[in-house]
Amino acid sequence: MGWIMNIYIVNPGDTVSSIAAVTGAAEEELVYINQIAYPYLLAPGQALLLPPLEGGSADADGRAAVMAGYAYPFIDEATLAETLNYLTSIYVFSYGFRADGTLVAPQIDDTRMIQRALDRGVRPILTLTPFDTEGRFNNLLITSLLHNPPARENLIQNLLNTVVQKQFAGVDVDFEYIIASDRDLFTAFVAELRGRMNESGRTVSVALAPKTSDDQPGLLYEGKDYAGLGAAADSVLLMTYEWGHAYSPPMAVAPVDQVRRVVEYAVSRIDPAKINLGIPNYGYDWTLPFTEGAPRARTIGNIEAVQQAVEKGAEIYFDETAQAPYYFYVEDGVTHEVWFEDVRSISSKFALIEEFGLLGAGYWQLMRLFRANWILAAETFHIEGSSM
Repeated sequence: MGWIMNIYIVNPGDTVSSIAAVTGAAEEELVYINQIAYPYLLAPGQALLLPPLEGGSADADGRAAVMAGYAYPFIDEATLAETLNYLTSIYVFSYGFRADGTLVAPQIDDTRMIQRALDRGVRPILTLTPFDTEGRFNNLLITSLLHNPPARENLIQNLLNTVVQKQFAGVDVDFEYIIASDRDLFTAFVAELRGRMNESGRTVSVALAPKTSDDQPGLLYEGKDYAGLGAAADSVLLMTYEWGHAYSPPMAVAPVDQVRRVVEYAVSRIDPAKINLGIPNYGYDWTLPFTEGAPRARTIGNIEAVQQAVEKGAEIYFDETAQAPYYFYVEDGVTHEVWFEDVRSISSKFALIEEFGLLGAGYWQLMRLFRANWILAAETFHIEGSSM
């Protein structure tokens, strides 16, 4: 443990004051950047992002990259305001549709969120999902839409009307669990939607399940043609997360070794300059021993995870293969295992973006503020505001 470039790993007995003395960082900056809660206690193994060097320009030498992420219209005002400082695009989650192509708006009005983005020069993006009128995911809607040309035309026209009326800069198509026989119809739909949106100066992106081969089996993968969709859309988002999920055994949400496999396949089928790397802004808290069908793991924010480690007296470890932090604690006689993201794991994902020359990053999701992540992004990249 110790000081590694601009990241400091907390040793037992370290305090904010002692770290400030060693690194030359101001105490108030360490607290602010890393969202350290009063009374400013730390967990052994915790990763802290150090302030930028005095007089340094955070993004002067960084390669251009986009930063985007999904958010619900009820996002906290302060979180939205701060996060917009670092974004290229913000995806409003989400719009659904009916079988006849009628568009279904979010249950909470998104006008405030769109206007805040426009005021800051950030591109608001309409996220389209197969949500029905009850706000539930319904993949039968996908098949119904794709096999009904009048419904497709109605949906595209409704999307065009909405993006113009509400000043969206584009549409993100987030359809999951597409059946294999609908694969080509889905690609054709994305291509048609892009052509129509491009005519009005707007873009179309599409979310892709994390495949590693053309013929990867499974309902999540079979309906997504990487090469076809890469050509059909202006950009794509690789959903490179949920290896560890609410019903899985404990593990990293986005282990970088697995993420790398997806990226390697993706760049063999899609122009890297069209690819955004998905990054999770959350972790999970599992109870042990893990058993199939056990209660779901609890979703936990990255800052919340560190605060919990401090409260439980837990030491944070780092898995070098997955490039992800984790820890254990005991509560009411039950052992818990927690995996989350920190600036080390984020840095390893940023390194993939640089190595493969990807377009940038897309976060699921932005509802919890992770300030060190955004400051690290600004230190690593020049945030490109004109793409995606």
